[in-house]
Amino acid sequence: MLLIGYLGPSGTFSEQAALSYFNNLNEYELIPFPTIQDLLQAIDRGEILKGVVPIENSIEGAVNTTVDMLAFEVNLNIQAEIVIPVRHYLLGYKEFAFNEITQVLSHPQAIAQCRNYLHTHMPKAEMVFTSSTAEAVREVASKKSPRAAVGTLLAAKKYGLSVLDSDIQDTKQNETRFVVLGKEEGKKGDKCKTSLVFSTENKPGELYRILNIFSLWDVNMTKIISRPSKTKLGEYVFFIDLEGHVLEEDMKNALMMVQRKTSFYKLLGSYEIIE
Repeated sequence: MLLIGYLGPSGTFSEQAALSYFNNLNEYELIPFPTIQDLLQAIDRGEILKGVVPIENSIEGAVNTTVDMLAFEVNLNIQAEIVIPVRHYLLGYKEFAFNEITQVLSHPQAIAQCRNYLHTHMPKAEMVFTSSTAEAVREVASKKSPRAAVGTLLAAKKYGLSVLDSDIQDTKQNETRFVVLGKEEGKKGDKCKTSLVFSTENKPGELYRILNIFSLWDVNMTKIISRPSKTKLGEYVFFIDLEGHVLEEDMKNALMMVQRKTSFYKLLGSYEIIE
C-alpha cells in the first residue's frame, strides 16, 4: 500500500484533490497531516511517497508556506497540478433557524471568502476561526447547538451535518490550485507547466534581462510572484510558472540561459496539468 499525504484533517479541499488524483484506494492509503510543514518534511524524509498541498488560491493568492518550503527547505518535485473549484457550504443542524445561530466556525480564509453572505444572513453571529474548514465541521458536529460551520460537502458527509445553504462564497469563480509533490520528476502530459524559483544580482534591469530570455525563446510565462530571500532585508526571490515542459527544446534552451545568468536557481518541477 502506497502512502499519500494531504493537508488534513479529513474533509478538507486537500483531501478532495487527493481523492480526485489518487482514486484507486486499493493501491493508495491517504494520510492527513496537521500542517503543510509536517507533510512536506514527511515526503522529503521518505516517510510517505507523495503529498497533495494547496499552492495558490484565485482570491487569496499564493500559499506562502508551500512556495517558501519548496524553495528553501525541501528537495521535492511538483509532479502534477490539480485545480479544485472552491464551493463553500453552510453546515449545521436543521433544528435551528438562521436567526438562532450564535456562532459560525471556519478557517479564516473561508470566513473571508463568504464575508458578504455571512454579514447579510447572520449579522449578529460571532465568527470563530479554526485551523481548517474540516475542524470547524467536526467541532460543530460534536454538540447539537445553534452553531454553524463553513465547510465542504465531503466534511458534511463525514461528520453527519446537514447542508443549510450551498455555494455561499461571495465570488463564484473561486478556485484553489493543488500540487502533487514527490521525489521523482513529473511526467509529460498533453498540457504541461514548469515552475522555478530564482534570484538575480541587485543591479538595474537584471530581472528584465532574465524575463526577456523567455520572450526570445517564445516561452509563455503565466505567473510571477516575489518572496523575501530570508537572507537580507530588501532581497527577494522570484517564483515563475511557464507553459510547457523541460523536454521541449525551446523550454530547455531558455532554462539553460536563465540558470547561467541567475545568482540562485532551482527548478521546482515540470509536470502535467490535470483537468
